[in-house]
Amino acid sequence: MAVVPAITEVDMASFSPVQTVRATVVQASTIFYDTPATIDKAEKLIAEAAAYGSQIVVFPEAFIGGYPRGSRFGVAIGSRSARGREEYRKYHAAAIDVPGPEVDRLASMAGKYKVYLVMGVIERAGYTLYCTVLFFDAQGQYLGKHRKLMPTALERVIWGFGDGSSIPVFGTPVGKIGALICWENRMPLLRTAMYAKGIEIYCAPTADARDVWQSSMTHIALEGGCFVLSANQFCRRKDYPPPPDYVFEDSDDNLSPDSIVCAGGSVIISPSGSVLAGPNYDGEALISADLDFGEITRSKFDFDVVGHYSRPDILTLSVNDHPLNPVSFASTDRSDG
Repeated sequence: MAVVPAITEVDMASFSPVQTVRATVVQASTIFYDTPATIDKAEKLIAEAAAYGSQIVVFPEAFIGGYPRGSRFGVAIGSRSARGREEYRKYHAAAIDVPGPEVDRLASMAGKYKVYLVMGVIERAGYTLYCTVLFFDAQGQYLGKHRKLMPTALERVIWGFGDGSSIPVFGTPVGKIGALICWENRMPLLRTAMYAKGIEIYCAPTADARDVWQSSMTHIALEGGCFVLSANQFCRRKDYPPPPDYVFEDSDDNLSPDSIVCAGGSVIISPSGSVLAGPNYDGEALISADLDFGEITRSKFDFDVVGHYSRPDILTLSVNDHPLNPVSFASTDRSDG
């Protein structure tokens, strides 16, 4: 599997995207604890989006591996339960290695349907899990990944923290593509780093279906002068295993199979703040729109957050984009003896 490094700012300047790009955000649920079936489902959705003419397809946060909504993994301050440890074991088993066979298959799907693919996954790195977004080009190459820098609340119990080495923006013929995950999008300095990398198609996979999320997405589109593509899952109780295999703790799991546990709200917003498609709260769907790249230039005439509207004489940002490893060895040629 070919791995393409993050394209540098100079390289990105050589790309001149077509004037209009058709984009689709996928609003659909994981088949929980069944990663092969979830990837099969993803392929059907990609094929449908490609048949509609989509050139970029964005999936929700944790689509492959699952967002463990309503679970506490048996955690309380000062204690963990045997049941919670077993729940983590099953969740760990549903995650994917990067690189790995599932990544190879996703790359093949992107190439088969000739789409740029942005996929939310749970990444397994040894025994630690990360909430990650993977990027693929329309030629079937894996471009790279973004690991969520700051998991929210109890997510920190089950997911590790990303570092500055995985916040890429990729220059492609359909625009400069990057992603932040869910509440990372509320981190002003992290957004500024993305704007400085020239992001044009700002992907925001999420698990937040609240109305207030729409305000954040509109603000980012206006602030960054970019297209915002936000994909969320639409899930009912029946999309998760039944009790006792999976329990929604906060509700004591008296939910009916058709109870909505995540209402979606996937949306596409233009650099002027106009809603191009969505938000959709009705069920699983493909939400699509045509992106007119002239809108980026028109919006930045008014406000270019890292250009004419910046004040580097007063305000600056320093980003540590080096990988942070817990252990380093003086030599890679070591014997275990």
